[in-house]
Amino acid sequence: MDKTTLRNKMRQALATMTDEAYQYQSLAIVKKVLQESYIIEANIIGMTISNKPEVDTILLIEELWRLGKKVAVPKCHPKTRAMSFYIIDSFAQLETVYMHLREPIPARCELVDANDMDVILVPGVVFDRNGYRIGYGGGYYDRYVLNYTKGKLMSLLFDEQIIDCVPAEEHDRPVDIIVTPTERIDCLAQRGASENG
Repeated sequence: MDKTTLRNKMRQALATMTDEAYQYQSLAIVKKVLQESYIIEANIIGMTISNKPEVDTILLIEELWRLGKKVAVPKCHPKTRAMSFYIIDSFAQLETVYMHLREPIPARCELVDANDMDVILVPGVVFDRNGYRIGYGGGYYDRYVLNYTKGKLMSLLFDEQIIDCVPAEEHDRPVDIIVTPTERIDCLAQRGASENG
């Protein structure tokens, strides 16, 4: 199946998740992420302000603030399909923009470079165990992470979002770690095993 078909099928499947299941599974993922060594050691963590059916990042952001971590969230620039990340310490520093996305208000936040972040949580719709993903179609993260060399790319997702193989192109950069309610997948190790196997 092509990427568009896979994306649409998965979005339809996720739309059937009950609110109870969504909250329960998101909480399970947040608890696991907070035990992740890369998160424990990180100073600045980049992530999107989630919209259902994405894993709920609001609770995670609140927990990271409580632990003294800095959280950077992206502002999209639709004309250039680029992103800039800004550190926020309050949800009052956000505004609602197109497609109900919540983004930082630049005048109220501190801009950070990609390589200031120790971990970036990369959203997506469909993933495989090697860390390849199908995003939401805008290509924002695909472009942004090409210049990210410092830390780890991690994705939070529900178990049903994993398929056997995502069609990947040469320029696609896979994530390093996937966390679901039931698993922690070391995608770097998976890719190494695939190449050696």
